[in-house]
Amino acid sequence: MNIVMFTNTFTPHVGGVAHSVASLSEMLRELGHAVLIVAPDYAEAARSESDILRVPAIQNFNGSDFSVPIPFTRSLEKTLNAFEPDIVHSHHPFLLGDTALRIAASRALPTIFTYHTRYELYGHYVAQDAPVLQRLVLSLAAGYCDLCEHIIAPTGSIADLLRHHDVTKPITIIPTGIDLARFAEGDRLRLRSRLGLAETDFIVGHVGRLAPEKNLTYLTEAVCLFLSQNQRAHFVAAGDGASASEMRRMLDEAGLQDRCHLLGVVEGAELADVYAAMDVFAFSSRSETQGLVLVEAMATGVPVVGLNEPGVREVVRNGKNGYLLSADASPGQFSKALARVRAITAPGRAALQEEARQTAASYARSSTAQQTVELYSQAVASHAGARATRTRSFEATLEGLKQEWRILANLANAVKDAVATRGDSAK
Repeated sequence: MNIVMFTNTFTPHVGGVAHSVASLSEMLRELGHAVLIVAPDYAEAARSESDILRVPAIQNFNGSDFSVPIPFTRSLEKTLNAFEPDIVHSHHPFLLGDTALRIAASRALPTIFTYHTRYELYGHYVAQDAPVLQRLVLSLAAGYCDLCEHIIAPTGSIADLLRHHDVTKPITIIPTGIDLARFAEGDRLRLRSRLGLAETDFIVGHVGRLAPEKNLTYLTEAVCLFLSQNQRAHFVAAGDGASASEMRRMLDEAGLQDRCHLLGVVEGAELADVYAAMDVFAFSSRSETQGLVLVEAMATGVPVVGLNEPGVREVVRNGKNGYLLSADASPGQFSKALARVRAITAPGRAALQEEARQTAASYARSSTAQQTVELYSQAVASHAGARATRTRSFEATLEGLKQEWRILANLANAVKDAVATRGDSAK
């Protein structure tokens, strides 16, 4: 098959969606399929890329590390004519996501949409404390789902969320897969040696974007409590973002700067070493659709302490591969869970590690990519009739106009719902 993917984030941006798109496209190509990725341009992007069409974009939108694509480019139609896609896979419901719908409609192609992100929890990048905006974004995203043929949800929690918000189109749960071999090759001592840490030092680790939606003030408070009560313990975090400076400030004020190591962005083989160096992975995010970094940590045999939130509860099994705390657990309770991992006996630690590896094994990307291919095949087969009858340019133009109307209607309905909800709550 020829698969065209539309995504608002892609390499060199570091994040879950960019990683997911890159990993899936790599596996699809290994399975013999052709993949074209339509993504924003970045100043740091390679100038010679194969099978990637970069579109102009506003860099570092509103002080974030996101790039906002401008989805109007003459080269897109020409590239698609040469590529001849069989299916459209959208990874965002806005911007290039709308372009994906237009392309699919005009070419009579099925559209698959992966719901990667809890979009309503990212409103702080546009406006602070804006519940109306949150409702608007969630309504837009749910409405977008019903403009596609099929939805991929990475976890059961997200599938339930979409159904709760009245999404009617079919939903299939397919998690993002990982390269198990890559993380199994991590060296436990290499990073420790570079940081001057002993093999017996206890490392609390974290990997991810250091951004407000990741609940990192809470995590840093819990880590500070743990380190202040446990000698020969260190905190190692890989990633960067708007919350990095606040984390450093909190750690410095606690007098723990010598036992905290914020590494910045780490990728490739070095990232496997970061995971391998850890004794426990600490994760407090409440904004996940799938905690991919949890699976990566478990692939190296690292147990996880996390909060009982979507994307986390599907991975962490309390007492088996880590500890799952109540969503309203205090930083002190989180700190005690970290201490519990440190205090566990050698046989108990080995059991946690083995269970973690077994959990990660179920996320092998070869398996999840094959599930995606099967979904593609079903969508293409079910759409074959529509594609066969829509051959004239007039019919294609008409369908494109209809889809444009549906996109505008979704926006209007979302605005109406958000404003109506605000009015109801004000009564």
